Order: sequence, then structure tokens, then C-alpha cells
Amino acid sequence: MPDVGARVWVVPGGRIPFPAHGAEPEFGGFDQLCILNATDQEAQVSLDVYYEDAEPVGPYRIPVGARRIRHVRLNDLIDPEAIRLDRPYGCLLRSAVPVVVQFLRQDTRLPGALGLTTTLAYPA
Repeated sequence: MPDVGARVWVVPGGRIPFPAHGAEPEFGGFDQLCILNATDQEAQVSLDVYYEDAEPVGPYRIPVGARRIRHVRLNDLIDPEAIRLDRPYGCLLRSAVPVVVQFLRQDTRLPGALGLTTTLAYPA
């Protein structure tokens, strides 16, 4: 297998919208990372989240099996703390083995509509 991926990736911006009104609100969208590990070793990906008005939070630990892919919704990350809602953020991912990272944003706020934006994270 040819060399694929990088060991450090940057997602320069994201934002998880605050849920609508109600006791059990539904999110109008979410941000997600898709991490591909094409190597023969498990990848132990660490993720640090950066905010414009607070210190970085992390690392969040995300294991990705050898020759596997993993999808992670950022609003599901809670340890060491939940990702802050309705706040701009950026994140830095590190892995001891090369991985490929794709960033996705899904917006379901419009009735009958499904908006999906995707881009590769930036290899640092």
C-alpha cells in the first residue's frame, strides 16, 4: 500500500448549533469527523479543541482500528469535557500512524432539506 495520510491534521473552523427550544430539543445539524486508517496498525488519534475565548480542551482519545474507518460526531465527545455548543472552534488531530481526516457538517434545519458540506482537514 502506498503511503497515505498524515500524522497531524487541522480543522480550522466548526460550530455545533445550540438546539431549538423545548424539553428534548433536536439538533439542527452536527459536525463530524471521518478518520481513515489505511495502515496495518491501530491509530490512537488525539484531538484538541481550540476556542477563540478559552483555553484548548483535550485530548479526546479516538482509537481507529487497522485498515478501518471511524465516524465521530463532535457533539458526542464528552471526555475531558463536552464540546461547547454554539461557539466557534477549531481542532488539531494527532496520530502516531498516518491517517486521512475528512470534516463534515450536516444541516437538517430546513423542513424536507438535508444540507451536507464536506472538506478534507488540512494536513499540517
